[in-house]
Amino acid sequence: MTVPAVVQAIDWETAYPIIPHPVDLIFGLVVFAGLYWVVQRFVVPRLEELLAERSAAIEGGIHKAEVAQAEANAALEEYRAELAGARAERARIIQQAQEEAATVAAEIRQRAQQDAERVTAAATQQIQAERQAAIVQLRQEVGRLSVELASRIVGESLEDEARQRRVVDTFLDQLESAEVAATGKGA
Repeated sequence: MTVPAVVQAIDWETAYPIIPHPVDLIFGLVVFAGLYWVVQRFVVPRLEELLAERSAAIEGGIHKAEVAQAEANAALEEYRAELAGARAERARIIQQAQEEAATVAAEIRQRAQQDAERVTAAATQQIQAERQAAIVQLRQEVGRLSVELASRIVGESLEDEARQRRVVDTFLDQLESAEVAATGKGA
C-alpha cells in the first residue's frame, strides 16, 4: 500500500497546528506513563501515610480532648461535691457553735443565779445578824432606860443587877404581850 502523495506532503506543523506531532505524542505518553508510575509507586503511598498520620493525630487529639473534657467534668462534679460538703460542714459547725454558745450562756446564767442566791443568802444572814445585834442593843438600851426611869419613879436605886434584869425582863415581856395583842386585834 502506498501512501497518497497528498498525505506525504502534509507538513504537520503547518497543516494541523493543534494536533501534536506523532513522535511528540508517543514521547509524551511514555513520559506521562513513567511519571504516573513514579507518582503511584512512591508519592501516593507517602501522601496516604501522611494523611493517615494526620488523621490519626486529629482523631487522637479529638479523643484526648474528649478525655480531657470528661476529666474536667469529673473534676467539676468532684469540686461541686466538695463544695456542697464544705457548705454542709460549715452549717454543722455553725449549728454546733450555736449550741455550745447556748450551753455556755445557760451555764453562765446558772452560775450568776447561784452567785445571786449566795449573795442574797449572805445578805439575809447579815441582816438577821444585824437585826439580832440591834435587838440586843435595843434591849440593853431599853433596859437601861427602864431601870433609870424606875429608879427615878421608885426613888430607890436599882443597882442590884439581878433586880435590874428581873425588872427589864418583866417590862419587855409585857411590852411584847401588848404588841401581840395589838397585832391580833388588827388582824
